[in-house]
Amino acid sequence: MNYRRFVLYQGTIGMASSMIFPFYILVLKNTGNNYAQFGWAYGLFALTSALTYPVIGRLADQIGDKVLLLVYSWAMALLLLFFPLVEEVWQVYLLQIMMGVLGAVQKNSEKTVLARHVDKGKAGKEIGQYHVWTSIGAAVAVIATGYLVDFLTIGTIFYLASLVYVWSGFYILRKEKAATAS
Repeated sequence: MNYRRFVLYQGTIGMASSMIFPFYILVLKNTGNNYAQFGWAYGLFALTSALTYPVIGRLADQIGDKVLLLVYSWAMALLLLFFPLVEEVWQVYLLQIMMGVLGAVQKNSEKTVLARHVDKGKAGKEIGQYHVWTSIGAAVAVIATGYLVDFLTIGTIFYLASLVYVWSGFYILRKEKAATAS
């Protein structure tokens, strides 16, 4: 996977996650009866991520970043379809555990791709530029979604984000154009 494709991919998934994040927090908060349950839900996400990083790291070296990013995109697309259906706190906990695994897949893959592609002598500059583009996409998504939610339901936002994740999976799958000799 070339670096430019990776940056566009990351910008796209950043937009999808930014579309749902403010509303995802509301779903988590509104499902539980108290802040302790909210804390447990978020804690399960973080703990699951922490425990799966070593496995994800080994997988990245064995099967490659592109495969993991594809799994991440399509698994997130599927998982987001369940959020509007959540009614019980145990369902939130289960989704949080799955999101924790996927969060580890995404974060680890992002870092390994960056490590494999940036010029070590200009790593700070290149990673700074990378974050400019991914952050702009995320910011635009949060602002636009704020307007969209006025016209649509919160559930619809999860379904739209799911479609963006599906597209990102197909995008990462696309074959790279062969370099032409000049």
